Amino acid sequence: MELYFECNSGISGDMSVGALLDLGADKEVLDKALASMKLDNEFQYKITKQMVNAISTTDFDVILPEEHTHHTGHEHHHTHRNLEDVYKIIDKADITEKSKELAKTIFKIVAEAESKVHNKDISEIHFHEIGAIDSIVDIVSFSVLFDNLKPEKVYFSALTEGQGTVTCQHGALSVPVPAVCEIVSKYEIPIKISDNIGEMVTPTGAAIVAALYNREELPEKMVIKKVGYGRGKRPYKNPVLRVMQIK
Repeated sequence: MELYFECNSGISGDMSVGALLDLGADKEVLDKALASMKLDNEFQYKITKQMVNAISTTDFDVILPEEHTHHTGHEHHHTHRNLEDVYKIIDKADITEKSKELAKTIFKIVAEAESKVHNKDISEIHFHEIGAIDSIVDIVSFSVLFDNLKPEKVYFSALTEGQGTVTCQHGALSVPVPAVCEIVSKYEIPIKISDNIGEMVTPTGAAIVAALYNREELPEKMVIKKVGYGRGKRPYKNPVLRVMQIK
């Protein structure tokens, strides 16, 4: 099997998970993997079909118990995990070695970018800065589903990014956000800027590409066997990642 990630509408963790599920990766394998992380009190998730511009897509939504935090004033302990803590969660999960390896690689790429941007040692980077628990769920989910499909080759289009600014806990950041700039720079991933206002490529999305990017050009001709559509949550024209199974 060969996969082509068409990133003309950006890429994020949840879009990537949604697209692989839509393409036919095994939901039961994913359910088992996420249950095995034993972080049940920290998140729930929903997988639903959603229409975007009259196209049926799969939406992967990680739901955090924020209401509880607001009512009690207690911060959940997951807000301060570093890379080592994340690796421990991945190691404990009942998933294949290949899935673990890919998940750790993706996380390390994000952590290295964040450490450069914040001028901190990688061990000091705490993952509240990149949405700790949803990043863990997105990255582990993607790695498990990718391994479930077992593609021999992967191709990527150039990443398409928006412009303007995005607000995070550090204040307003220019798009592409600094961590994305670091990742695409280090791994020499082609990127183009569109007219869309807002963030289309997230650090997790860029790290997924970086972990799998091999610089291979898409064949001039291909047969499309199947297409998966993963829905994004951002309010721009067409927040959908298409992943094609090709030969």
